[in-house]
Amino acid sequence: MKEFPKDFLWGGATAACQCEGAWNEGGKGLTLGDMKPYRPFLKRTDLHEQRTVSMEMLREAHAEKGTGLYPKRYGIDFYHRYKEDIKLFAELGLKSFRMSISWPRIFPRGIEEVPNEEGLKFYDDVFSELEKYGIEPMVTMNHYDTPLYLIEHKDGWKTPEILIYWERYVRTILKRYKGRVKYWLPFNEINATIFIPYMGAGLFPDVEKENFKQSCYQCVHYQLVANAIAKKCAKEIDPNAQIGCMIARFTTYPATCKPEDVMQTVLDENYENYYYTDTLLLGKIPAYMDRFYEENNLNIKISDEDRKILSENTSDWVAYSYYMSLVTSANTDELEKTNSNLIIAGKNPYLEASEWGWQKDPIGLRYSLNQMWDRYHKPIFILENGLGAVDKLEADHSIHDPYRIDYLKSHIQQMLEAVKDGVDVKGYYIWGIIDLISSGTHEMSKRYGVIYVDQDDYGKGTLARYKKDSFTWYQKCIASNGMDLE
Repeated sequence: MKEFPKDFLWGGATAACQCEGAWNEGGKGLTLGDMKPYRPFLKRTDLHEQRTVSMEMLREAHAEKGTGLYPKRYGIDFYHRYKEDIKLFAELGLKSFRMSISWPRIFPRGIEEVPNEEGLKFYDDVFSELEKYGIEPMVTMNHYDTPLYLIEHKDGWKTPEILIYWERYVRTILKRYKGRVKYWLPFNEINATIFIPYMGAGLFPDVEKENFKQSCYQCVHYQLVANAIAKKCAKEIDPNAQIGCMIARFTTYPATCKPEDVMQTVLDENYENYYYTDTLLLGKIPAYMDRFYEENNLNIKISDEDRKILSENTSDWVAYSYYMSLVTSANTDELEKTNSNLIIAGKNPYLEASEWGWQKDPIGLRYSLNQMWDRYHKPIFILENGLGAVDKLEADHSIHDPYRIDYLKSHIQQMLEAVKDGVDVKGYYIWGIIDLISSGTHEMSKRYGVIYVDQDDYGKGTLARYKKDSFTWYQKCIASNGMDLE
């Protein structure tokens, strides 16, 4: 019977914009995350308001003198505490640590010709600390971290000009960290621009107005090209490096066995998932997008050079985040909706949901792994999986989180079933391995980590790190290579 391979990468994941902090230190420039506030008056069910950032909000952020309502500016202070955190990762037994490099820490505005040496040196130090403990880095080049200057002054991802600055950034970090980083991921959840446009590409609905959908898909196109450019650069600079691609995986089921509902599932999977991976793994924009563009009156600018870059620079592996599954129907108005703040979708009556409305579906992970393997036959990484929950710090600094252990256990069990099915799964990463600022709601109380950080939604606390019960559980899981899940 198949088991996880001996070199399986048991990992944990973070993002610079959610954990580093030090937003105005070391020569760093402003980024998208620095400008989105935490709004405690919003309910968890205020989905549209949570995800939307207006131009007025951006102006207010520029004028803000303090950082109290902008949690991503201070994160969990990984910038100053990375040695302490990596030591904990080593104690946990992590084989790999997924992190991101902050683009504006290297090129503060994005347009500079000379990189910021202080920023480069910081990541040198982080990699040295990982090497000290034998932890393999998995590095995201852009995790919702486009320099704000490019968004405000250069039209961001809407024009091909950004590819000039992107390639300069990519070449810089590939050369600097050659031989130190094997696994590179150009974009986190590259389909995010469609469902969270501000985080994905810095788009404002109140500015774009009637052109909003056009702008979203034009940005997506240039990000797909940028992903391929990263592969092109890697082939020249560090041929041993592997370049992947990643989506937020929306495993989708038909609401009924009506043929119309089943067909809608195919369409949803194509437009929300496969468009991105088909393009980056097969090297060609899929034909079904031609019909989609026509039916939605979208005129996406795609040059022959774009097509050439995509066809000649396909990704080495595919990855995705997996948190939940969805239900769809040909008549979505008839569906009861989830309260998820990730994506508003059809509710599955057979599944339980988290406090934030994310439907827990471990079998959906096995299902999606089989789908992705059958479609591409490329190595697969699960780069994010985890449960956001409110954890309680006890007087003795213990944190009892059996709900998280149950979630992780059930998903790892189903991932093992996929391995037995013959799927080539290379690694699994808990999101976030240490508590950090929520990407969607910008709150701290939505915790994912197996390591607790003593900080509240307003940035108050000692920042002390404490091990949760799930820390010990994952430690045993890793030590047994996924065979001891009790």
